[in-house]
Amino acid sequence: MTTQNNKQTIMKNFISLCMAALVLTVLFTSCNSTNRNNDNTATTQQSSTTDVDGLLAKAGELVGKEVEVEGICTHICKHGGRKIFLMGSDDKQTIRIEAGDVKRFDQKCVNSIVRVKGTLVEERIDEAYLQKWEATVAAQTTEKHGDGEAGCSTEKKARGETANSTEARIRQFRDRIAARKEKEGKEYLSFYHIAAINYTVQE
Repeated sequence: MTTQNNKQTIMKNFISLCMAALVLTVLFTSCNSTNRNNDNTATTQQSSTTDVDGLLAKAGELVGKEVEVEGICTHICKHGGRKIFLMGSDDKQTIRIEAGDVKRFDQKCVNSIVRVKGTLVEERIDEAYLQKWEATVAAQTTEKHGDGEAGCSTEKKARGETANSTEARIRQFRDRIAARKEKEGKEYLSFYHIAAINYTVQE
C-alpha cells in the first residue's frame, strides 16, 4: 500500500512539474512575441523618418507626398522665422523647410536636431524662371533674404551656388541648365523644400 501511495505521489509531482513547465513555456513565448512586436513597431516608426541625405537621394520620387525628415538646423530666416534649413552629412546636403501650417519656427531650432513632417515640394529653375528673376531685379522688387544681393549663404550652398552677384548667379544657373540639357535632355534644375505640417525639436 505504501509503495502504491508513493507511486501516486511521484506521479502527481511529475504532472505538477509538467504543468508548471508548460505554463512557463507559454509565458516565455508570449513575452518574446510581445518584444518582437514592439521591436517591429519601433523599426516601422523609425523607418518612417529619414535623414536629409536619404531624403534628397530619392526626392524626385517623393514630390507631393508627405515625408518626415530629421537633421541639424543650421539656420533660421531672420525675416519672421518662416524658413529653417536642416543639414545632413555636410552643408551641401541641406534642405529648406518652409513654415507652411507651422506659421513660424522657434529660434531654439538653431543648432538643434529638428524633426519635421510635411509635404515635399519641387521647385524648378528654367529659362522662364530666370527671365522673371531678371525682370524683378530690374524693377528693384526682389524680396530680401540674407545679406545684400548675394542672397542667403545657407540656401546658396544647398543649391550648389558659388556666384555672389545676382547677375553672376543667374548666369551660373543658365550654365548649369545648359549642362543638364546636354547630359540629360532636361532644360531645368530641380530643387526641393518641405512645406511643414509640424515639427519638434529633439532633446
